[in-house]
Amino acid sequence: MYKKTTKNIFGLIGPGFITAALVLGPGSLAVASKIGANYEYRLLWILPLCVIFMGAFTVVSTRIGIVSNGSLLQQIRVQYGRWAAIVIGVGLFLVASSFQAGNSIGAGMVFSETLAMSSIPWIIGTAAIAISLLFFKAFFKILEKVMIGMVVLMLISFAITLIISRPDFSAVVEQFNFSVPIGSELLALAMVASSFSIAGAFYQSYLVQEKGWTTVNSKSHEREGITGIVILGVITSTVLLVGASVLYPKGIEVKSATEMGMALEPIFGSYATKIFMLGLFAASFSSLLGNATLGGVLISDALNFGMKLESKKVRAMIMLVIVIGAAVAIVFGNLPIELIVVAQSLTIIVSPLIGLMLLLIAFDKSKKKEMELGVGLKTLMILGLLILLFLALANGYNLFIK
Repeated sequence: MYKKTTKNIFGLIGPGFITAALVLGPGSLAVASKIGANYEYRLLWILPLCVIFMGAFTVVSTRIGIVSNGSLLQQIRVQYGRWAAIVIGVGLFLVASSFQAGNSIGAGMVFSETLAMSSIPWIIGTAAIAISLLFFKAFFKILEKVMIGMVVLMLISFAITLIISRPDFSAVVEQFNFSVPIGSELLALAMVASSFSIAGAFYQSYLVQEKGWTTVNSKSHEREGITGIVILGVITSTVLLVGASVLYPKGIEVKSATEMGMALEPIFGSYATKIFMLGLFAASFSSLLGNATLGGVLISDALNFGMKLESKKVRAMIMLVIVIGAAVAIVFGNLPIELIVVAQSLTIIVSPLIGLMLLLIAFDKSKKKEMELGVGLKTLMILGLLILLFLALANGYNLFIK
């Protein structure tokens, strides 16, 4: 009976948790921690909005995956031409590769700062472990369980952190005023890029099809997707709250993983950084594995190599993303957290085009009874796309003109 129940539970979870794990990388934790340490609770209001819009796009992507015979990129190829599919696929590959460098750096930084040694052996070792998983026949099942385990580990690690940090909830309410403090614009953009990941939402449809989900239990599948995104928002909010309640009063700006770990010092003393590093490694490795899979699958599909994880060509592309991330991490060495923040915000520039394609496919399919979207979802998708467009313009201005 226990085995049957466990099997049923694992049959209903997976894609949403994988999406959350691949989105929640070291860059997300660095951005949230840095925002809390520098601006206290003033930007916390951004996260619930990100969860709402990310949740809407994830639900729609789940429905597309369930009701469609072909992949999203295949549908884009049919309706808008081969080059449209290639542009979107390459854009998603670049987004994944951009995050991947941060994931490799984050994984290496955990050991290099803890053991006071070079991060290069650890970057190579982490990449080798990730690549070795590709050679297992049941790669998706391994990916699924690793990602779910990492999400649970992150949730537990940072929940304990939140409890012991005792945030000032009266200050949280007072500062929840939808304002953006002067000087925080780039960090705010980076947090949106890492929490409202249109690339992650896009890939959800692929995960659903890899899982083999159908219209049976479709509402449960959608709830699973939303649950993963809510957990993403909870963990990110927890890190921000801890940074605001512990690091902000001390005037710590957060320029390294060690400084992020100082949030736990009042309770765990000299072990604080090691405990925090456990959560950081979980975020780094889960996002490294997930991002590589996202980038590899989507570029393969865009180039007509296929989309199934058992395909050798697909696995080769996944391996390429892992190698690119590790190579960039080694070249730059101990990349400062500020540069991880910039890399996070840069990815949002290609997001409007990805969001537009997802919206167009969804609206086209909504004409059929099997995928009615409803006014609420359509409104959230349009507003989400407008937000992505605005953020892309604002980010371009901040990075290249201002």
